[in-house]
Amino acid sequence: MKHLLSINDLGADGINEVCRLADLFTEVSQRPIPKVPALRGKTVAMLFYEDSTRTRLSFEVAARRLSADVMGFSVSSSSVNKGESVRDTVNTISAMGPDALVVRHRSAGVPHQVTGWTSAGVINAGDGWHEHPTQALLDCYTIRDRLGSVAGRRIVILGDIKHSRVARSCVMAFTSLGAKVTLVAPPTLLPPAVDSWPVDVSFSLDAVLSDCDVVYGLRVQHERQAEALLPSLREYTAQWGLTVDRAARLPVGALVMHPGPVNRGVEIAPEVLDQPNATLNEQVRHGVAVRMAVLYLLLAADPDLHPEGEAS
Repeated sequence: MKHLLSINDLGADGINEVCRLADLFTEVSQRPIPKVPALRGKTVAMLFYEDSTRTRLSFEVAARRLSADVMGFSVSSSSVNKGESVRDTVNTISAMGPDALVVRHRSAGVPHQVTGWTSAGVINAGDGWHEHPTQALLDCYTIRDRLGSVAGRRIVILGDIKHSRVARSCVMAFTSLGAKVTLVAPPTLLPPAVDSWPVDVSFSLDAVLSDCDVVYGLRVQHERQAEALLPSLREYTAQWGLTVDRAARLPVGALVMHPGPVNRGVEIAPEVLDQPNATLNEQVRHGVAVRMAVLYLLLAADPDLHPEGEAS
């Protein structure tokens, strides 16, 4: 695998291989010294043109636990503020010899463009409304860890689907692994081409709560909205928020997931986030092992070998 730009670059077999490797790296992360020499001598550069906490930090931790060097890049203190283009920034960083670029950008398609400007491997860490493949991978891994398998699970994705790159990647990943996905949102927060997605659509959260294994909440993304799409947040919560009363109607063992950051009290009630079936912190923790697996698959000299260098 040279790049990871989309979940479709992996398919079901690739997703399962990432999860298999993530099992090994989860064990590594639990050691007193959570580090292996698998990518010693490799350099991973972070090109984040949008704010990020979970994704950026977990990629940095993942790279360091594999013994790779990390090259940071901050837009606020870079020549971007002097008008430097993305291409010139990539050319500059590529001249320093990184082996992989982890790219997040507000515009869809930028990570794909970057592949034409560098010989390094490129990982899409989120591009506009398009995709966020490593988020979908860690979500698959979390469901697999909690419920044993994604296959056959009934997953409700709830919220601002129109502006969500996470929703697009998760739908591809979940359905490729055999899950049944239902999107729940007001009509104004559904993408225009949703009829072509391999999903069911419901405008009523109450209608699907009693028959699901996972409720996956999405943040209302005001920063990506160019128009008023909701009467008010209060009305949104009343109709589509996962309140305490609604969460009580979930089947026993059903998971509550969210990619973060959460608008507490809007898409999910704070009390629901504190319940044992809420997996937000687990998703963050699993994100490190999953991103270790992705970096290993891209950069290891022979990814068929055991991450510690022993034959698998």
